[in-house]
Amino acid sequence: MGKGSCCTPGEKRCNCDDGQLGEKFARAYSGATDNMVRIPGSTFLMGTDDEIGYPDDGEGPVRRVSVDPFYMDQCSVSIADFAKFIEATGYETDAAKFNYSYVFHALLPDNTKRTLDMLGRTVLGLEWWYNVEGADWAHPFGPDSDFQGLENHPVTHVSYRDAIAYCEWAGKRLPTEAEVEFSARGGLEQKRYVWGDELMPGEKHMCNIFQGKFPDYNSAEDGFVGTAPIDAFEPNGYGLYNMAGNVWEWVFDWWSPDFHLIGPRDNPIGPDTGERRLNRGGSYLCHDSYCNRYRVAARTSNTPDSSTGNLGFRCVRDI
Repeated sequence: MGKGSCCTPGEKRCNCDDGQLGEKFARAYSGATDNMVRIPGSTFLMGTDDEIGYPDDGEGPVRRVSVDPFYMDQCSVSIADFAKFIEATGYETDAAKFNYSYVFHALLPDNTKRTLDMLGRTVLGLEWWYNVEGADWAHPFGPDSDFQGLENHPVTHVSYRDAIAYCEWAGKRLPTEAEVEFSARGGLEQKRYVWGDELMPGEKHMCNIFQGKFPDYNSAEDGFVGTAPIDAFEPNGYGLYNMAGNVWEWVFDWWSPDFHLIGPRDNPIGPDTGERRLNRGGSYLCHDSYCNRYRVAARTSNTPDSSTGNLGFRCVRDI
């Protein structure tokens, strides 16, 4: 990936498609609505023509899009909630099957990094990402780690297919891109960020992103080097937490930089096929000197079986 992308390292890890999970859009009505917010639905201005955006990502042009009302998780799915799913189903995540996932260098011990450097386990062009054997949702920094003390943090090292499996178990589904952007805006129209046009209104940190000199030094002025709790920072106008920063979140839609130019504007669900699924929201690794995809209209993608330490999800349910 070229400079200007804070995308997670996508890699097709097997010669399979979505594994029949989430291949076709389907409504979901059976899930409990505890800890969910009723999103009113409406017509809104989606996308941006912002000069600091990435036109090649398909962020624009601004267009009028409609979504029906729905319920959305107030927070990203937590490690504690994902653990309940694993205990109930015995599900094996893609990272566990492939026996590796990607971890940001600053979250690894120096001796581990030295060993991985000798083995050539960094990602070409994104050398701050390490391919770590044994890293998965329950061992976020490798086989010698666990999630003790992180139960209320977002689950990570989950693929799109893992997210779909959780949603189906919970009687919910992944949100569409239009639903995500409408929800993230929280009733505001065409603002640059979830909370307004200033990144730090009154010098206040509003989300968990990277401060310092990316990728070598994170000053953690917002209080976090890695993930933050799922309810950290102030919620947006709809009462949703961390709709920007913390972790990228999987979205149902297949990735396309231009489908929206010709596709439907009423409850759009993206193209019928593709190679990568959308991610929205940015993460704790986004930094304005390298990638500012914590903006509300920003978008990126990953292959459906990819997993990393800054990629999670939240669910929605139909009304």
